[in-house]
Amino acid sequence: MLETGKKLLDKAQKGNYAIGAFNVVNMELVQAVAEASRIEKSPVIIQTSEGAISYAGLSFLYELGMEASKYVSMALHLDHGRDLNIIKDCIKIGYSSIMYDGSHLDFKENIRVTKKVVGWAHKQNVSVEAEIGTIGGAEDKIKSRTIILTEPSDAKEFADKTGCDSLAIAIGTSHGAYKFAGKSKLDINRLREINKIVKIPLVLHGASSVPQSLVRKANKYGAKLGNPHGVSEGELRKAVKNGINKINTDTDLRLAFDATVRQIIKEKPEVFDIRKILSPARQEIINLVRNKIKLFGSNGKA
Repeated sequence: MLETGKKLLDKAQKGNYAIGAFNVVNMELVQAVAEASRIEKSPVIIQTSEGAISYAGLSFLYELGMEASKYVSMALHLDHGRDLNIIKDCIKIGYSSIMYDGSHLDFKENIRVTKKVVGWAHKQNVSVEAEIGTIGGAEDKIKSRTIILTEPSDAKEFADKTGCDSLAIAIGTSHGAYKFAGKSKLDINRLREINKIVKIPLVLHGASSVPQSLVRKANKYGAKLGNPHGVSEGELRKAVKNGINKINTDTDLRLAFDATVRQIIKEKPEVFDIRKILSPARQEIINLVRNKIKLFGSNGKA
């Protein structure tokens, strides 16, 4: 049975840990996240973007999520929902959590639309994550050239006026693999100030670490990734310690899957059974998600 995002994140806030929110687009990714959750006895949030829904179909992704929820503690979440019709569809079909992303709107309009979405969702016991500030970068259908860090006073006013259940804030991350030119640096002081005055759980988007071992592996077997850098594990630990309760991860899963598929095809050119190609990629993601769960401190919390 699905849990609401609010239930999982309120518990994480009280326990001062974060729950990993992992983007999925197919069966193998759902299986991998669920298996990691089961092994580590950790709650997770399995989330689908509008792009994933366009690719795989809403009903298909929902059924995969429902199957996974039979044996792990999880919420099924719409990530970066901007299309109000898709948001309504997710609420109707049975998602337990949705995000309305109005960060591209001006402050007052973001409050107005978010409040409306909260009204729809709460009637069906569906949690709502909202966003204030922009984190930049590009991933799926979400693109932004600029980074606008979240002002603490704005975050408090926004949370109070919209009634959202959790709030995604901008403290220096960005979408995609190319977040930093070198060493990552988050504005932890800004996070502390927001955490002091905003009473609901806080969310960190654009938080993939872009492990260099996976970058090297992908490049070794034919990828051309250049020199991408993500958020270091040390910075993520600081973020959790200072009030982040949900951490989104997408790029790292893509990277692990891509690197492993490339390796199998290169090293075993005689293999054309897709199960033998995709199974190692799924296992690589299980290992990755297990490490994330331990890093975020949610292991043993299910």
